[in-house]
Amino acid sequence: MTGQPLHIGFIPLIDAASLIVAVDKGFAKNEGLDVTLVREVSWSNVRDKLNIGMFDAAHLLAPVAIASSLGLGHVKVPIMVPFTLNLNGNAITVSPALHAQISEHLQGDITDPLATAQALARLVAARRRRGEPALTFGMTFPYSTHNYQLRFWMAAGGVDPDEDVQLVVLPPPFMVGSLTSGLVDGFCVGAPWNAVAVDRGIGRILHFGPDILQSAVEKVLAVRGHWAEERPDTVAALIRAHQKAAEFIEEPGNRDEVSALLARPDRVDADAGIIRTVLEGRLVQATGASPRASSNYISFARNGAARPDPTQAAWLYAQMVRWGQAPFSAEAQQIAEAVFRPDLYDAALGLAVHANVTGDAIGAFAGPPFNPENLAVHLASFEIANMKG
Repeated sequence: MTGQPLHIGFIPLIDAASLIVAVDKGFAKNEGLDVTLVREVSWSNVRDKLNIGMFDAAHLLAPVAIASSLGLGHVKVPIMVPFTLNLNGNAITVSPALHAQISEHLQGDITDPLATAQALARLVAARRRRGEPALTFGMTFPYSTHNYQLRFWMAAGGVDPDEDVQLVVLPPPFMVGSLTSGLVDGFCVGAPWNAVAVDRGIGRILHFGPDILQSAVEKVLAVRGHWAEERPDTVAALIRAHQKAAEFIEEPGNRDEVSALLARPDRVDADAGIIRTVLEGRLVQATGASPRASSNYISFARNGAARPDPTQAAWLYAQMVRWGQAPFSAEAQQIAEAVFRPDLYDAALGLAVHANVTGDAIGAFAGPPFNPENLAVHLASFEIANMKG
């Protein structure tokens, strides 16, 4: 293990913080790891380079790890998740024009995601009557929590995301420019790009991710299954290094240092002040507005965020089924849940093995509580869906 070069790919997002801090603060080196971080633009690049072995590990969208293991949308490559990089961190941002139009159709509180989703449904119907084109929303990848959060929000209000609006894939760094140019009317993306859009006066944050799902796994440290099985000591060292980094990030006294590290051009390349507000969970939702504080806007180590949770994997698989990306089967659900490896996390940190959390670990704002033990009944409860077969 010691001295073996490892290449880890990442996308310039604040939820790559544990990767960046583990390397730049020496936590990886202290575990005998020689890590080079490789900055990428798109999730397809990260996925493909991980799958073919150009990357030993990667900052990866949690659903991509599951999709790859199931052979959805690409070649089948079993992926293992021994460490979760963060819970939450996304937001839904819309143009000022769209925010005003939603407000015009609002029958309730603008902070209530059900009220805004219903307002969006009224707006969509009005635009259709006038013969206007469908609204366009950006998300980062078909297999992404961003996609599922957008869809969950829209569908709860009566908007069919496959029929009533257009969803397009955009790399995270391109979201703000696409909103500026009018290519999209809104987007769901991770930090810092929502805050950047507000800072530039071209976007308004409509909802924080936790408004939609109280607890949503977002990015993970992903490795190929066979690679991990051949290098258990390396995987354990990666877990320890990133756990120390996550705990370092969570300390309020370290926020200036962490913000400066992430702000570097070869890392996230964003304003350190904006990054700090994200780490604090204190974001301005519109130009000139007072910051809104959210204690769970993004978590790296708090609330057990770093420990992989198979219930989260089951929820992500359920979204793939709901939106026609995957057929439903008990075997596929079992494969999806097995991608997340809390046993490896516990062993690396010397923790007592304990039962995985079951029941509603998601906390969605609408619909029934999530029960992974009876996924078919859960999926049947939704009026808007696009399930196969």
